[in-house]
Amino acid sequence: MTNRVQKGGLQIAEILYQLIENEIAPGTGVETDHFWSAFESILDDLAPKNRALLARRDALQAQIDDWHRGRAGQPHDAAAYKAFLQEIGYLLPEGGDFRITTANVDEEIAAQAG
Repeated sequence: MTNRVQKGGLQIAEILYQLIENEIAPGTGVETDHFWSAFESILDDLAPKNRALLARRDALQAQIDDWHRGRAGQPHDAAAYKAFLQEIGYLLPEGGDFRITTANVDEEIAAQAG
């Protein structure tokens, strides 16, 4: 069983807590109390959104599984499958042309090939 440290509303694995407190935060100028508080705020904001996205993924997967089960033993019909995926919102219409630019990005990222 993993030992936990309570910090605000968080229950943090002790090994992670010690890593942040003793190895990562020192010398950064970030106070660990502020870090944990900000991290908790981020989790409070994003956790419900993540749950909703996971529920949507599960719903899509169930529809896809049902589609395949209903066609077991039949030859694959790529056009029908694509139409089905578009109908359930798994595939979206192709968007218009776009352009990506960079600003305030390190030279290694902005201009040099990987």
